[in-house]
Amino acid sequence: MNTNFQGRLAVVTGASSGIGLAVCDLLLQRGARVLAFSRRLGALEALQALHPEQLHWCAGDVTDIDALHGLAERAGRLGAVDYLVPNAGIARLAPGCDMQAFEQQWQVNGAGAINTFQVLRPHLARPASVVFISTFLRQLGFAGLGGYIASKAALSALVRSLALEHAGDGLRLNLVSPGPTATPIWNSLGLADDALAGVASEVGKRLVDGEFLDPQAIAEVVLFQLSNGARGVHGQDWVVDKGYTLQ
Repeated sequence: MNTNFQGRLAVVTGASSGIGLAVCDLLLQRGARVLAFSRRLGALEALQALHPEQLHWCAGDVTDIDALHGLAERAGRLGAVDYLVPNAGIARLAPGCDMQAFEQQWQVNGAGAINTFQVLRPHLARPASVVFISTFLRQLGFAGLGGYIASKAALSALVRSLALEHAGDGLRLNLVSPGPTATPIWNSLGLADDALAGVASEVGKRLVDGEFLDPQAIAEVVLFQLSNGARGVHGQDWVVDKGYTLQ
């Protein structure tokens, strides 16, 4: 598997932190060329210093269709895209009936991911692999995160249908649904430090070892889905949650 990605081109959105950054890091370590898309360079700067010939960065937001077309043009100059990971996502605490909060999250988590695929589709190699990012919470309820869960659950449903629609084109579409993972998205919820610590403590009680996943653990699963080792996998949504949904 370490040589499976050598010289291949991958596009990753939401690439400057968390799972997206970890996916970029592993792809680069395994010899892939990576076109990273994010609003800010962030921690990608350190990766650029390590992999100046392999890592390319394109600034933009997945809710901006013009920016996505700019990403596609950049990808077209680099060659056919073998791997696509529409990873950009946000989470907002809001009552479940707050449709404005749902719409805000859908624009990034759902429409942003699907539009990324649609705009990049003409530049995908044949065959190519696409891995979307959903959430373990699509199987559960969680007070205050209804809009986030709904946006990801809708994405999962859409991707399963898209996987059927595009299998004949040589495209494999799948999803990974991360469980509780130590990424900056938790800090974006707007909770006070003590409240956030309380949530983390309660969540940790349902994990097999009591510890949140690290982003690399999710990235490893994403890379396997991208790889030829998963060539028989279509339209699947793999939950990686340290046993949270078993209880």
